[in-house]
Amino acid sequence: MSWGTELWDQFDNLEKHTQWGIDILEKYIKFVKERTEIELSYAKQLRNLSKKYQPKKNSKEEEEYKYTSCKAFISNLNEMNDYAGQHEVISENMASQIIVDLARYVQELKQERKSNFHDGRKAQQHIETCWKQLESSKRRFERDCKEADRAQQYFEKMDADINVTKADVEKARQQAQIRHQMAEDSKADYSSILQKFNHEQHEYYHTHIPNIFQKIQEMEERRIVRMGESMKTYAEVDRQVIPIIGKCLDGIVKAAESIDQKNDSQLVIEAYKSGFEPPGDIEFEDYTQPMKRTVSDNSLSNSRGEGKPDLKFGGKSKGKLWPFIKKNKPPPPPPASASPSAVPNGPQSPKQQKEPLSHRFNEFMTSKPKIHCFRSLKRGLSLKLGATPEDFSNLPPEQRRKKLQQKVDELNKEIQKEMDQRDAITKMKDVYLKNPQMGDPASLDHKLAEVSQNIEKLRVETQKFEAWLAEVEGRLPARSEQARRQSGLYDSQNPPTVNNCAQDRESSPDGSYTEEQSQESEMKVLATDFDDEFDDEEPLPAIGTCKALYTFEGQNEGTISVVEGETLYVIEEDKGDGWTRIRRNEDEEGYVPTSYVEVCLDKNAKGAKTYI
Repeated sequence: MSWGTELWDQFDNLEKHTQWGIDILEKYIKFVKERTEIELSYAKQLRNLSKKYQPKKNSKEEEEYKYTSCKAFISNLNEMNDYAGQHEVISENMASQIIVDLARYVQELKQERKSNFHDGRKAQQHIETCWKQLESSKRRFERDCKEADRAQQYFEKMDADINVTKADVEKARQQAQIRHQMAEDSKADYSSILQKFNHEQHEYYHTHIPNIFQKIQEMEERRIVRMGESMKTYAEVDRQVIPIIGKCLDGIVKAAESIDQKNDSQLVIEAYKSGFEPPGDIEFEDYTQPMKRTVSDNSLSNSRGEGKPDLKFGGKSKGKLWPFIKKNKPPPPPPASASPSAVPNGPQSPKQQKEPLSHRFNEFMTSKPKIHCFRSLKRGLSLKLGATPEDFSNLPPEQRRKKLQQKVDELNKEIQKEMDQRDAITKMKDVYLKNPQMGDPASLDHKLAEVSQNIEKLRVETQKFEAWLAEVEGRLPARSEQARRQSGLYDSQNPPTVNNCAQDRESSPDGSYTEEQSQESEMKVLATDFDDEFDDEEPLPAIGTCKALYTFEGQNEGTISVVEGETLYVIEEDKGDGWTRIRRNEDEEGYVPTSYVEVCLDKNAKGAKTYI
């Protein structure tokens, strides 16, 4: 089966067919190219989808992804990202192994086709030229033969005419001979050209055209084979990534199987556990006995069960109920100040008529805490406008402990990093000392001193947070013995019937000020409201002096700015939240961090506390 023998007369059709084959190949290249674009677009969309649902770094959302279900979702997103990468690999391999190779092959194919058909046209033109020569010699031979016949007839006519001279007859005879010779020459030339044409025609149809058509056939068959190989490569490129895609899917299944509902439940406990203890039972109060009402150690007003002696009240009593509060609101940076009408040495309120226990409990459950101290209101506003306290005193004990522990771990990592840097600089300095040509050892002294200074600062900072952590860890099981002694001594020195805003903070299990603690203090104060006394506050007496160790810019409401070395009056000492209340003059007072000042209390001053 050969195109040269079977299709010897289909030159034009073969030319069209081979051109159609090249068009099909180019169409397939275009198809693969569009497939690669689809794969790239799909991979890009998958990556964008994965990125869209990734948690943002250093955000609250990232902290929420500590649960196993969320971690599985993150693994799912990561596997989808790898899955998208495999589609990018498909696109790249198809582009390099199919599109590039086929595009180059198409150019070579066009050149080969052009060369083969050029040779075919050249052979075709040659045989046409031979045919034209043959036709020309044939016409010339025919014309010479006719001319010779006419010359012979004219000679015979002249020879038969008696009136024609002998000279005219001779002339006619010579002309007839010449024409006859020309006819013989034309015959010989025609015969030669005919033989040559037959030879050329035989070569054309049995040698040249078969060879050219055979090359074209081989070219077309190579094109077909190459297209088939490209289709196999197309499938193989997809098949190569199937194992990796399978691993991505296996990773998603493995991540789904790693979900542990019990572990997530435990993480919820660790995230939201406050460290508070539930309130104890309410003791029975016998109203048939004409005796003074007392509040039990296990009542709602003392849910901790220890830390303060029993307080006796007149009138309505509202206890704190930490677990029943809907949401802990963050405390203001400075603690609440005491209202002059609620000082410990104030007069005792008259007894009020008792109400049934059920009425008081319903009132307790539905009542909202009152703002009984104007300075507490100001400090609450300053909290909302200010930043989170450095010691995390706004958090419940358990959460505060976790935050402090996390901060200590971060500082230890930074210290270790700085120490590694210091060791590296020290080694480099030793190398410079042994090989001065490598560098000047003195050039590293400044850097070494800077790193050492950074380490010292970090250690001081770590010690500060470790002290706060030790304080919180000591408070978590129950209030310390020292705190109970302080509370008992204070209550023994002052009448227990009235309390102030500053003591509200001590009743909090974590030493911080919250809106719930305002409710607790409301349980301890008399039923008389202090709302009418907001504008009648008198300056608190000074209980000591302090010296500013550092400059502090008081930007939040309720704070005051101090300059290093400045001496001021202390009117309220630190209640455990890291703030001390000071006064510069009668018009300027506010809170500063306790670590920024050196306090010297006057134990004989009015309002000063004595701690054991």
